[in-house]
Amino acid sequence: MDHALVLLATGLLIGFIGTLIGAGGGFLLVPLLIFTHPELSPELVTAISLAVVACNAISGSIAYTRSGRVDFKAGILFATFTIPGSVLGVFLTQYIPTHIFSFVFGIILLLLSVFLFFRKQQVKQASLSTTQQSHLTEQTLTDKSNVTYHYAYNKYAGILISIVVGFISPLLGIGGGIIHVPAMVNWLNFPVHVATATSHFILAVMASISVVVHAVQGNYNDSHIMHLVVWLCVGVIAGAQGGAYFSHHVKNTVIVKALAVCLGIVGVRLLMSIA
Repeated sequence: MDHALVLLATGLLIGFIGTLIGAGGGFLLVPLLIFTHPELSPELVTAISLAVVACNAISGSIAYTRSGRVDFKAGILFATFTIPGSVLGVFLTQYIPTHIFSFVFGIILLLLSVFLFFRKQQVKQASLSTTQQSHLTEQTLTDKSNVTYHYAYNKYAGILISIVVGFISPLLGIGGGIIHVPAMVNWLNFPVHVATATSHFILAVMASISVVVHAVQGNYNDSHIMHLVVWLCVGVIAGAQGGAYFSHHVKNTVIVKALAVCLGIVGVRLLMSIA
């Protein structure tokens, strides 16, 4: 897998899928690295993954910003509260045994897969009576395609979710979108397309902070690690632009189902690797 062209193609695919569903791609890259580079410690796996996720998220966020689907008010708030956990999560990765890391990651992916695949679609993101409640923040967003989104969310619940996501994401190297998107859609009543775009913006901030911490720890000093990071990132940046573009043409339900299927496949494969 270490050939530059293979890494480039892998990054392209991860960037496309990760941006399309707003998950950053770490949920695909982490198990792939575990399978192809079993000699790498969980700390180095997460360091590589988060660098790629950061590039993916930054590239995707630029594309989503042009489309007008990023809720910056919610994004900045939630991103701020992911930072403390993301710093702590990076420091804890060095203490996690590889088999426990793989097992926990696989179980989380399977649970999220089942939840997303079998959940009932809501007819409306929020009813009129809900949006009028004082503890909710109402938002109206019109994208560049003149599609208008009306929704309301509990910012305090969003803050709590962001703190948890901020801690778990660098711990597992997944960037957080794989958790943040379902939470924003199902618990905070964000429209799917706004959730994927805003999640990418949050990812850009959170993953970048985690990368800085990994860099300070010296996890990118090895030339082989940097070879993996550079070529994966080049592919991911291009793939993210494609994923953001095609997200305009994909239905909400298709995005959610695709996310669930991807999670399930990766989760099962990861658990099989340690059986």
